[in-house]
Amino acid sequence: MKKYINFNLIVLLTISWSSLFSVEDKKVRPNIVVLVADDWGFSDVGSFGGEISTPHLDELAKKGVRFSNFHVTASCSPTRSMLMTGVDNHLNGVGNMRETIPREHIGKNGYLSVLNQNVVTVASLLKDSGYRTYVAGKWHVGHEAHNLPPNRGFDRSLIQADSGSDNWETAKKYLDLTEKVNWYEDGKEAVMPPEYYSSQFYIDKTIEYIQSEEGKGKPFFSYIGFQANHLPVQAPREFIDHNIGRYTEGWTELRKKRRDRAVELGIIPDTTQLNTMPTTPNWSDLKEEDKKLLIRNMEVYAGMAEAMDYHVGRLISHLKKTGQFDNTIFIFLSDNGSESSDPYAVLTGKIWLWFNYSRDIDRLGEKGTYGVIGPGWATAAASPLNMYKFYSGEGGVRVPLIISGAKFLQNQIHHSFAFVKDIVPTILDIANVSHPGTSYNGKPIEPLTGKSMLPALLGKSDKIHDPNEAIGYELSGNQALYKGDLKLIKNIPPIGDGEWHLYDIKTDPGETKDLQKEMPEVFSAMVTDYENYAKANGVLPMPKGYEPIKQVIINSIINVYIPRFRMTFIILGSLAILFIINKFRNKGKK
Repeated sequence: MKKYINFNLIVLLTISWSSLFSVEDKKVRPNIVVLVADDWGFSDVGSFGGEISTPHLDELAKKGVRFSNFHVTASCSPTRSMLMTGVDNHLNGVGNMRETIPREHIGKNGYLSVLNQNVVTVASLLKDSGYRTYVAGKWHVGHEAHNLPPNRGFDRSLIQADSGSDNWETAKKYLDLTEKVNWYEDGKEAVMPPEYYSSQFYIDKTIEYIQSEEGKGKPFFSYIGFQANHLPVQAPREFIDHNIGRYTEGWTELRKKRRDRAVELGIIPDTTQLNTMPTTPNWSDLKEEDKKLLIRNMEVYAGMAEAMDYHVGRLISHLKKTGQFDNTIFIFLSDNGSESSDPYAVLTGKIWLWFNYSRDIDRLGEKGTYGVIGPGWATAAASPLNMYKFYSGEGGVRVPLIISGAKFLQNQIHHSFAFVKDIVPTILDIANVSHPGTSYNGKPIEPLTGKSMLPALLGKSDKIHDPNEAIGYELSGNQALYKGDLKLIKNIPPIGDGEWHLYDIKTDPGETKDLQKEMPEVFSAMVTDYENYAKANGVLPMPKGYEPIKQVIINSIINVYIPRFRMTFIILGSLAILFIINKFRNKGKK
């Protein structure tokens, strides 16, 4: 009897202590801040080899882990869809962006261009577990009723729902792709100030939300989607002036310097070679007047990144002052690689921009001006990688990732492959929250397929994925498959050749040496792996002749111009019909 009582007492004490620890764990669960930069190249951050001043991001890097082999998708909304759900973009509804989707794919399963209702967001799961949840900034995963932040797990929200907008004037579009800039606050159309600076405004909102519920004893999750450095490239004068004279040597020299600095920091191996893309002009062949404009654009670009970093510093300062910094996890990444597109190079874009923006070199970066870095500087921003945004070369899909926290490894670099789908399971692991699997609130959902990065952050594992795990990727016909250190890749014309290539991206992140002839069996097996991925995830083949830029023009005509000028077309068409009828009547009389 005595033994029986002692055993029950031990069980009771164990349960009690477990309960206490469980309650205590929930009390001390960390705040989590996700910082999403827009269109930053791999080496745009100082701690990844860049010359741009990013002291606050570099401070986070020193207090955490830099991931040198982290991958996203090559454009905005597909990355954001996976970042919010941990589910492949073809299964979560964003198989392609609204702006670039071919007409043949619209409405097909997996190609809604917005989140579908078969997924649960990380914000919903954190909110259910007791977190306060906030979002400020670029959203770009849909603004249907079910996709507005309050219905995706956020307590407070201020979002710009589109692919981009002006950084100085809230009502001003960055291209004529929508009828208006769509702003929402807490699920309703927002009343916005006429002017702001985007990075400052989003941090102001974030601090406002955090302050509103301080002292309530609940941790917070804050998602901040910056517009820096999406088109148009714009920045306050003081940040631009800090970069005057920095880019006079041109993009090729900058690309080399960044590669060398990244090697010195241990971000990439010293075996890394550089490719020169056919879209990169020879700097020395350019006219001096053209160089002046190009240099100024890059100065503004650097200033825009520095301004974003400065405002990140304001958030860090607030958390330090309020005693919350040491219990806050920061996750910083870019949504894709550097942006090479130049709307001025397309006739329709040039005409629209001529009426709406200035390229005055003396004012560039200020309100009313429109900066772009183009393909030359984009390859420098992505240095030492190959290609840039929209394409599946490493420059389009490998981006800086910093995860910072007091309990993690400090000032370390992790080199094994990681993917954007890994962020959600990592956040849930950090917050001690379980994913519901295949059902949420009685409805079927897609399961997570990413892996938690927490063991790597704690120094308990040097790998995130099993070397034999095949991880597929596709966007706008550009394809890839990762397996260990190897990458199978195909890019469509005009940038790519439409053929498969095989690279070791650990030793050759610049993708300079094709290994398919040296490793024919591995190459063949990985092609099969990709085919299996495409079938399992419902990837659709691209229409013949598809090009992203052409598709943007086609979609803008159909989605914007035809609805806008419908009555004009009807009137003109009616007049034409009347003219023809009248002409035939007159002929009949003769």
